[in-house]
Amino acid sequence: MKLDKDFISENIKTLFYALVIAVVIRSLIIQPFYIPSSSMEPTLLVGDRLFVTKYSYGYSKHSLPFSPPILNKRIFFNSPDRGDVVVFKTPADNRTDYIKRLIGLPGDKVQFIDANLYLNNSEILKSKIKNKLKINCGNRSIDVFRFEEKLPNGKKFHTVYLKDYTYQNSDVFEVPKNHYFFLGDNRDCSKDSRFLSSVGYVHKDNLVGKAQFIFFSSDRKVGSIFAFWKWHKSIRFNRTFERIN
Repeated sequence: MKLDKDFISENIKTLFYALVIAVVIRSLIIQPFYIPSSSMEPTLLVGDRLFVTKYSYGYSKHSLPFSPPILNKRIFFNSPDRGDVVVFKTPADNRTDYIKRLIGLPGDKVQFIDANLYLNNSEILKSKIKNKLKINCGNRSIDVFRFEEKLPNGKKFHTVYLKDYTYQNSDVFEVPKNHYFFLGDNRDCSKDSRFLSSVGYVHKDNLVGKAQFIFFSSDRKVGSIFAFWKWHKSIRFNRTFERIN
């Protein structure tokens, strides 16, 4: 069977246009991400797959695949809100994607005193909602207390702390101009802005986008996504299309 040259040419063009459209959508509108660690539990679980809007904070080189040096600075910048769950490129290598909750804005002072979070010398309201809960910390299962925290702008969300509060006290973190301070909701099991050498303060150009909602979630400990006979147990149907707070 002889293939028509025009037929082959048109199919190549179709594939090319589809690729261009996919890159544009991923770069400018929305991008899927997978949660590989427990640092944002209980908000995000290992195995969650979520959509992140790229336009929420404007665009930088990190909005594009492989972060090409096309944009020297952020354009169409919109300031993130305190309490947003944000994907960013870690300053340590400007390559690895992290997802954490925004706590400190430029000029803020952040500190832990007796395992309590302080923002600009005021303690963040924290109400215990569950005495004992087991969650993941890497490959370990740990006992934690679950709290609801409320930021000065009224944003409420859940966090967990180890029973013995591993992270008790800290120095004062003064957030520089054009930078942000992030924490994981799993406070005693998160590498975040408290660790200055590996994460530290995040420049606004490193922001990738705002986490919006979970579109699929599965528990890999129960079974692989390819093990269809375990889907009724491994897929977390109750988290599908859950909005991220």
